[in-house]
Amino acid sequence: MRRREFVGLLGGAATWPVVALAQQPAMAVVGFLSSISPQAFAERLRGFRQGLKDGGYLEGENVAIEYRWADNQNDRLPSLAAELARRRVAVIVAAGPPASLAAKAEASSFPTVFLVGDDPVRLGLVTSLSHPGGNMTGINISNLEVAAKRLDLLRQVLPKAARVAVLINPADAAATHTQLEELEAAARNTGLQIQIFKADSSAEIDAAFETISRERPDAVFITTTPFFNGRRVQLAQLAAFHRVPATYGLRDYAEAGGLMSYGSNIVDAYRQVGIYVARILKGSRPAELPVVQANKFELIINAQTARMLGLTIPASLLAIADEVIE
Repeated sequence: MRRREFVGLLGGAATWPVVALAQQPAMAVVGFLSSISPQAFAERLRGFRQGLKDGGYLEGENVAIEYRWADNQNDRLPSLAAELARRRVAVIVAAGPPASLAAKAEASSFPTVFLVGDDPVRLGLVTSLSHPGGNMTGINISNLEVAAKRLDLLRQVLPKAARVAVLINPADAAATHTQLEELEAAARNTGLQIQIFKADSSAEIDAAFETISRERPDAVFITTTPFFNGRRVQLAQLAAFHRVPATYGLRDYAEAGGLMSYGSNIVDAYRQVGIYVARILKGSRPAELPVVQANKFELIINAQTARMLGLTIPASLLAIADEVIE
């Protein structure tokens, strides 16, 4: 072989891998937008990644995820959503109503999968549950509509309770209204007195519990909002410190030391979000994907906290609990 031909062959061999790599498809990028902090999302992200895996996608292998956390500063969400849009992500995941409303501004250009605990039609995210009709779809967890059930479970633990403090976040007016309607109706039917306390910051949560401690209601009902979910450790610790039984809407609170929780299985709900994201990455349009109504609920009881409060959990509740934390 002549020298010139040999050099030419070497040159072709050296450049072939570069050409091959250049022809490989770019990795899909998913944007993940949340109003709270990553510390509150470890288990939920596990569910989300499992859903992606179920759909054939593994983070770091054939899909990348760009995370944006507002750290309980909802006014940052619009700019974070715009950042994801500039990143040209394939899909945006919006965790919770504030993030979903912020992502809606970008939804005309980018498919969005939301997870909300309120009616997505009432929030203006979709035109109907069965036919979303736009570029958004997602999962609707029913934690707002089970407020009466949560109150009933609390009364089974405290059958002599006459007065319950209800902690609300006034900034989340829609979610608060839905839960208060249920609670007030249930309280009227059972003769239970409820007393409303408001908190929109960590300092206001502390102040509310100081007042609750002085007035000594029989229990505290923590309404479900993204802000309170981001303060679950503070809320569980304050209830323990002031020795007042409390009920919550998500298992995160019971795991942090809260007495009991009843609501949608949030990890499974995020798994369903991951499944929908995978379907969109494969070509499905959000308008063709009905909003999923989460129907998997779980009762979590923290037996250690019950003992600390001097409470005996009825055997009937222990029998139906999905998990009893010892």
